[in-house]
Amino acid sequence: MKILVIAATSMEVALAAEELKGVAPIQFHITGVGMLATAVSLTKLALQHQPTLVIQVGIAGAFDSSLPLGKVVAVSEEILGDFGVEENGAWKDLFAMGFVQRDVAPFTNARLVNSFLQDVNILHLPEVAAITANEITTRPKRIAQLQELYIPSIESMEGAALHYVCNDIGIPYIQLRGISNYIGERDKSKWKIQEAITNLNQTLLDFVDMIQSGVE
Repeated sequence: MKILVIAATSMEVALAAEELKGVAPIQFHITGVGMLATAVSLTKLALQHQPTLVIQVGIAGAFDSSLPLGKVVAVSEEILGDFGVEENGAWKDLFAMGFVQRDVAPFTNARLVNSFLQDVNILHLPEVAAITANEITTRPKRIAQLQELYIPSIESMEGAALHYVCNDIGIPYIQLRGISNYIGERDKSKWKIQEAITNLNQTLLDFVDMIQSGVE
């Protein structure tokens, strides 16, 4: 098995990368922040290395206050959170406007669903729906819009790129996210970035250990 581990920034994966340095089937790559950088980097990496599994790791903000800060989750489906237009205070995505068909690959009902997750979520992590946006959501009105339309649990800036590329190419993948903060909370003293990163990296190590042990 050839495992490709990607992250937007080195800090999100440094602990596990150091621990797994030199482990032959595993390669770590930093894609850069945002959907565009991630999509381009991952496409190049997938074509060059032809991995049998892609693991994306990173921190995320939570809409769902029942998710404890520091918790690690797996993303079951991604929604494009800024793929549309805001008019007269209302948000319409391009699916609702008819510019993109809801069930044309790699989309399923306007979402990027990970059909591989049942097989690859070997740690049985909680599975949640996520939104990806190029802008971190902070405005109460915008938060309410997204929650009402999509009912997401978390938000990141790269997840949809992973789902889009791997769905399109047909590579099994899993997105692991550590919850660092609640969406809309701008007081960073209330965030738990380091705890989220520590738990995320330990989860990645546990995941790789199970794969190497042949546990399914």
